[in-house]
Amino acid sequence: MARNMQPILKRCRTLGITPSVMGIDKSSNRNPNPMKRKQSEYGRQLTEKQKLKFIYGMLEKQFHKYYEIAIKMPGIAGENLLQILESRLDNVVFRLGLANTRRESRQMVNHGHILVNGKRLDIPSYRVKVGDVITLKEKIASTDRMKDVIEANSSRAIPKWLDMDKNTLTGKVIALAQRDDIDYEVEEHLIVELYSK
Repeated sequence: MARNMQPILKRCRTLGITPSVMGIDKSSNRNPNPMKRKQSEYGRQLTEKQKLKFIYGMLEKQFHKYYEIAIKMPGIAGENLLQILESRLDNVVFRLGLANTRRESRQMVNHGHILVNGKRLDIPSYRVKVGDVITLKEKIASTDRMKDVIEANSSRAIPKWLDMDKNTLTGKVIALAQRDDIDYEVEEHLIVELYSK
């Protein structure tokens, strides 16, 4: 499986993302607003696509597949794409505060530490549905490492489309993510324009 080995802070700076979107509390010492050259329309479209691919940690083939699904769904294609990306299991685990980063949540899912509706699931790209209950395996939930992660993420806001019981470490999907639930700047219409050329 291909992995993205780029330095996260450097990539965040290039794409104009704050590291907190990636679940990282570090900041760069470099000038946050270097003089940028004016981008062409194609350059802006490509940057928005690369931004989403980087945030959710996926490669072109899978991202394009999600776009194909999004344009066939009723509604606005760009918003559908964001909804699909937000409903990935690895993203939901991150949003619930069970992992510090999406990369860490993907690893937890891959290793079989996450249960969906009581069943072990090791597919990070699994799309959760309304009513799904996400829990940790008992063996993992009781570890000191997990307690530290929960403590560190206790101040992170849980999106309104998810419900989290911090005592039992049980999360529930109460709705699908909407456009106003996205906590970073993205112009998804540019991605649709790029792919529709």
